[in-house]
Amino acid sequence: MGANGRTPTPGAVAAKAREGGVPPSGGRKAAGSLAWAVALPAVMILGAGVGQWVTWIGVVVMLAAVAAAACLIGGVWHRAGAATTASVAGFLLMLFAGPAVYEAYMTTVGEPASAVVTEVSDRHNRRGADMFCSVRETGGDRATYEVSQQENCFGQAEVGDRVEIRKDPLGLLDPRLPDGPDQENTTEITLAAATGLTLLTAAATFYAGQRRRQAV
Repeated sequence: MGANGRTPTPGAVAAKAREGGVPPSGGRKAAGSLAWAVALPAVMILGAGVGQWVTWIGVVVMLAAVAAAACLIGGVWHRAGAATTASVAGFLLMLFAGPAVYEAYMTTVGEPASAVVTEVSDRHNRRGADMFCSVRETGGDRATYEVSQQENCFGQAEVGDRVEIRKDPLGLLDPRLPDGPDQENTTEITLAAATGLTLLTAAATFYAGQRRRQAV
């Protein structure tokens, strides 16, 4: 019963809920929290994958997703701690998700091709040392590629070495060099880190949605 002695109608209750005066029911809250917990990390991972193709677009998408998470969790749901956790995990996910997506994609669907290493160079720039490898296919059209550390050129191969590269069947990404003897389990570690950060981001988002506070 309302303050004026009348029982509010269902329409009035719904309108008040839309205005933020009445918290959503448990089922609606859980569904909404789960939707955001899935959507935000998914967009971050999508941005990471796009970033392997067009770097600046991927960075914009990932930063937008992190900003959206911070605004939603901290500004709308008023859970500062969860917002900090999701934001930090999201930024770290930017570092691991890109390599994880690339390595998983090339390892699972990449087309193997025999190649020979023709050049290995260590170029220094403002960010530090960057390794670059030039490889030429030994069969087919004998295409030549120059790959960087992003494509797993870390000096594990020397000029003249014969290697089996993995080529993108869609032709969008540069080939990936095989792992060296001292790079065992690096793909698994990268995938595990990306998976853990994804779950942490999702868990922080879901928790915040379930424990959201109403604006005073």
